[in-house]
Amino acid sequence: LDQVMRRLHAPRRAQGFSLVELMVGIVVAMAAIVVVMQIFKVSESQRRNTTGGDDAQTTGAIAVSLLQRDLRQAGQGFSNTQMLDCQLNINATRNIARLVPVFINPPDIPDGEDNTDVVLVNLGSGWGAPEGGLINSQPGPATYIVTAPQAFQLGDRVVAAPQNRATPCVLSLTNLTAAPTATSVTVAQGLPNASNGALFNLGRTPRFVAYAVRSGSLTACDFMTQDCTSAAPENWTEVAEGIVSLRAEYAQDTSAPRDAMVDSYSQTVATTTPSYCGWSRIVGIRLVVVARSRQPEKDDVNAPAPTWAGAASINLTDPDWRRYRYKTFETTVPLRNTPSASEPAFSSC
Repeated sequence: LDQVMRRLHAPRRAQGFSLVELMVGIVVAMAAIVVVMQIFKVSESQRRNTTGGDDAQTTGAIAVSLLQRDLRQAGQGFSNTQMLDCQLNINATRNIARLVPVFINPPDIPDGEDNTDVVLVNLGSGWGAPEGGLINSQPGPATYIVTAPQAFQLGDRVVAAPQNRATPCVLSLTNLTAAPTATSVTVAQGLPNASNGALFNLGRTPRFVAYAVRSGSLTACDFMTQDCTSAAPENWTEVAEGIVSLRAEYAQDTSAPRDAMVDSYSQTVATTTPSYCGWSRIVGIRLVVVARSRQPEKDDVNAPAPTWAGAASINLTDPDWRRYRYKTFETTVPLRNTPSASEPAFSSC
């Protein structure tokens, strides 16, 4: 019994980790954390580079696709001597100063960011012939007797042009106020003395869209709904983020006689008499869109500044531009609605 009691009351040996073991464990754990954080840092850097490049690739492709879509339809419905290079009044407060398929840096539209271009694309959506419908007579101020009234529908936007082009040439966009009859078309705003002229159908949704780079994004403004002569943000809708540059040039046929082949690229159009002759020689648009990754790198990226084939240089104004990755998207879009040299009105151009 005494031996049992002694065993019960004998001091027990402490169990657990010693101070040395605890310190060794802490050191090992800290080393493991440092290694894991280094691996995470490298992995995150690679992920950021990959994601940033993918973002630039995607947004740049979207921007170019939007521009190509509109440029392919530019000039639809009005590539005619009676309308080309005229002023088009859209309403009482807005007008297109020079109605041409594509205008690079029009003077009445505010510039985008430094060293970028503004591109104005004009196009109709009607199914009528680009020569318009002949106005046989005008029984009323806003009523036209036309050759093919079936080419018009209620809601279409139309432009009446006189038989002889006026100087200066100023036309107005209006809409049909009633369904056409078997012989006539009635519009909201008529053109006096329009007999023997032409009525051009621009469809229900014509577009007069200006594209510009603003605040690091490609933005668009449509004269049909907004005041594009103002740079106020409410007039410009973002269509693709991460776009830092847009440059464009006219592809021109300068040969004599014309052969519809590109001979030169420039941002200017030859001054001619009549004025529409110079614009009729624009057979395409060459442009470049530069997209930038979202996240900046910790250090400068060892890459040259973006370049393209055009003479209009790409100058990035951000002082930290070297810390980003860029994708350039360059293309030349033919203008399918350029007047043909075989047309009598343009044969002398």
